[in-house]
Amino acid sequence: MFENGVLLITGGTGSFGNAVLKRFLDSDIKEIRIFSRDEKKQDDMRHHLQNKKVKFYIGDVRDKRSVDAVMSGVDYIFHAAALKQVPSCEFFPTQAVRTNILGTENVLDSAIQHGVKNVVVLSTDKAAYPINAMGISKAMMEKVAIAKGRQLGEGGATTICCTRYGNVMASRGSVIPLWVEQIKCGNPITITDPNMTRFMMTLDDAVDLVIYAFQHGHNGDLFVQKAPAVTLKILAESLQELYKADVPIRIIGTRHGEKLYESLVTREEMAKAEDMGNYYRIPCDDRDLNYDKYFVEGQEKISKFEDYHSHNTYRLSLNEMKQLLLKLNMIKEDLCLK
Repeated sequence: MFENGVLLITGGTGSFGNAVLKRFLDSDIKEIRIFSRDEKKQDDMRHHLQNKKVKFYIGDVRDKRSVDAVMSGVDYIFHAAALKQVPSCEFFPTQAVRTNILGTENVLDSAIQHGVKNVVVLSTDKAAYPINAMGISKAMMEKVAIAKGRQLGEGGATTICCTRYGNVMASRGSVIPLWVEQIKCGNPITITDPNMTRFMMTLDDAVDLVIYAFQHGHNGDLFVQKAPAVTLKILAESLQELYKADVPIRIIGTRHGEKLYESLVTREEMAKAEDMGNYYRIPCDDRDLNYDKYFVEGQEKISKFEDYHSHNTYRLSLNEMKQLLLKLNMIKEDLCLK
């Protein structure tokens, strides 16, 4: 479906953007546009890639004019531009609103106006039952994307859907690079709560989900990949063993806005989720805005479901976590396994 197409990646200099770019470079797509506000990262990518298929655009999703400027001729969009760090969003929530919610609206409005075929919007498990500013802003971002998809409908010229991820290992801001750095420096591994669980996914898993959403998404759909989880204690011990590190683990306590476990699919979403094998597809709520019936009609089956979270999914053992870590390039390079 991507033959001779043009792909736009917003936030294309980040971990997700880079992973998507690498996958599509090997496809028969005609052009890939990297859109971000980080000129240094763009310059580094440009020198590293030296690929005429990749075009670079400086801009900010907050600025609709810069979004419009990159949109002409685009067929597909992967929208990854976002503020993602929980503590920084907690202290600057308005910035999260401007980038994650209003910035997404700018991208979607521009995509619809320019006749883009497919848009996949990147979300996070923190958007399910959100308790922090980052998760709340991402939850609202999902609502914006799903609402626009619902308005466009099945016959719409543009298809908009979302993908929701758990923790992507070694992505920007994730804990694995931090702990590896602590180990290399001989410092203690700092753990917030050893019983805290997180979903574990590789960047390749994340890209697979994006492509699946492009190929199978209907307007307003939300796609979630099933994933195993691990406790922070097991994750830390796995790194200690792989690096043969004699460094202690220091428990520092839960940080601003952190949960004991993350949900990927809420109970309400599970009630209407379609099991696609490796993925859940959650179609948008297609009810109309007639509130009268909500007082006399409900959904009894919702009470029979449980949300899909990192405490009730498959739990990785120490050896399984080590094998998963060995898929990461940064780990393989450190351990001279390449």
